[in-house]
Parts: sequence; C-alpha cells; structure tokens
Amino acid sequence: MRRLQQTAYFLIILVLGAICMKEGAFILVPMVWGIFFAFALYPMSSWFERKRFPRGLAIFVSILMVSLVAFGILYLLLNQMVGLIREIPEIGENLKEKLSRYYDEIGLLLGQEFLNPDHKADMFSIMQADNLNQTLFSTGKSLTLAGIIPLYSFLILYYKDFFTEFLIRLSSKNKESVLNWAADSGQIIQSYLAGIIRVTGIVALLAGIFFYLMGIKYFILFASFIAIMNLIPYVGVFISSFFVILYVFLTTDSFIYPFVTFATLWGIQLFENNIITPLVVGSKVKVNALAVILAILLGGWLWGISGMVLFIPLTGVLKITLERSQELKPFAYLLGDDVPVSESSENFMKLIHRKYFTKKT
Repeated sequence: MRRLQQTAYFLIILVLGAICMKEGAFILVPMVWGIFFAFALYPMSSWFERKRFPRGLAIFVSILMVSLVAFGILYLLLNQMVGLIREIPEIGENLKEKLSRYYDEIGLLLGQEFLNPDHKADMFSIMQADNLNQTLFSTGKSLTLAGIIPLYSFLILYYKDFFTEFLIRLSSKNKESVLNWAADSGQIIQSYLAGIIRVTGIVALLAGIFFYLMGIKYFILFASFIAIMNLIPYVGVFISSFFVILYVFLTTDSFIYPFVTFATLWGIQLFENNIITPLVVGSKVKVNALAVILAILLGGWLWGISGMVLFIPLTGVLKITLERSQELKPFAYLLGDDVPVSESSENFMKLIHRKYFTKKT
C-alpha cells in the first residue's frame, strides 16, 4: 500500500511539474538559457576578474564581446535573408512551372490528361498568411526573451557566491555531495555548450565551402541554417536539408545538382556524427540514443525548439542527480550509455530465446 502511495505521489508530481513547465515556459525558457550561457561565459568573466576587473565590469565585457560577435553574424544572415525573401515570387513561379511541366510529362506517359487544368491552377496557387497580429506578437515575444537572457546570465554570474552559499546552507549535512553535484552539472553544461559551438562552426564551414563551390547565391545563410538546425539531433538535419535541396532544385536546371547536394549533406552529417562530435564533444552528456530522442520529443512538446536543444544536457544533469541516490540509481543506469552484460541478464535473454524462438520438438 505504501509503495502504491509513493507511485501515486510521483505521478502527481510528474504531471504537475509538466504542467508548470509548459505553462511557465515564458519565464523558465529564458531563465534556463541564461543559466546555460552563464556557465559558458564563466571562464571568460573569471579571466577578466583575475586581471583585476571588477566583477560587474568583467561580466559586462564578456557579454558585450559575445553579443558583438553574435550581432555581426546575425546582421550578415539578415542581409542574405532579405535577398532571399525578395526572390520568393520568382522562386514560386519556377516551382509552378516545373511542377506543371512534370505533371504534363507524367500525363503524356500515362496516355491521358493526368491533371485537370482547373485543378492544376488550384494546386499551384501560393497561399499567403495574413495573420499580422500573431506575427507581431511572436516577434515581440522573441525579442523580449532575447533581451532577458543576457540579464539572467549577468545576474547569475554576479551572484555566483550567493548561490554557492545557498547550496551550502541548504545541505548542511551533505555539503560535499551537493557541491560536487553542482560542479559536475556545471561541467556537463559548460562542456556541452562549448562542444556544440565548435561542432556548429565546423559544420557551417564545411557546408559553406560546398555551397560556395556549387555557386549557390546565399551560401552563408544556408550553411548557417544547416549548422544551427544540426543542434537538433536526428530531426534538424532532415528539415534543413529538405529546404536547401528544394532551393537548389528550383534554381537549377538539372537533377544532378539536388542529388549532389543531398549526397554531400548526408556525407557531412555522417562525418559530423562519427568523427567531429566524438572528437570535439566526446561523451560529456553520456546518455543513450533512446533517452536523447525522448528528451528531444519531450522538450519540443514543452518548450518548442528551445526545449529540443536544452533538454539534452538537462537529461545529463538528471542522470548525475539520479546517480547520487541509492534508490534512484537504476533510473540513472536506464539513461546511461554503458551496456555491460551481466550473467543474470544473459541467462534471462537465453530463457526468453528458449521460450519464444526455439521450436518445440
């Protein structure tokens, strides 16, 4: 009975926690991003502090330097994005013309009119979104979040001693254990962020060189798009590759170019997954692929794109948290990527095999 009550309490807390995370996304998402960036900026601000900069000035200079680099890249990408948006009507006409030609060719091949002209006109009409209020609201919300994140990072770095003292007072009996947990969690977040920044830069460079050699006009924009979407494992690369291949298809006259683009992007993805990421990032998060996929889906449901990125290192933090409890260690093992085969598990698998796969004689 007590076990059943504990399970019920756990499920209630889990459901309430999910509701709070989903409904409080406007507050929690920038806060978590602020914490992550605070860990990423900590080495830089500490270096300035060692050079006798006041803490506030050291943090401000660190955020300013990173912001200038980010705004420079953003300005370059926005310029290319504006140029691409101006070409959308022309690209739309190319799409209608190519699809119309292919449908006509298929109709001739089948010996009949494959598509009625009236239906064809309806199919190829480009739908325009006119919900201006929703667009303005979403833009204002994004700008607000982007402005709050640096403020969170500044305050977290400025009051880092305050938070450390809070953890010490919170865990008067297990100070060392809690401080070790905080240090390990910070190391995972810091290593993960530094690693994905390096991987993103390498992927953007490889994709940019290929797009430039292909003669793609907005090669910087598409290379950055591929690299940023690559932050969403297993899903982002398919979404980004689809749009890039579609653009190449609409702006070239041969199927060879889209095919070469597909093959090259697939090759870059394999190279990144099997060589770049293991060397640059390593196994800092140390969670298995199934846990990563579930974290992506859960993060996307709760916090959208931000959740799909943030929930991967948060799963690593959850794992090291569970490892510190004797009762919850099996759940930490369930998230991990170590798969040792014990004698009992091997005997269990043999029993299953004999029961279900061995033919009865």
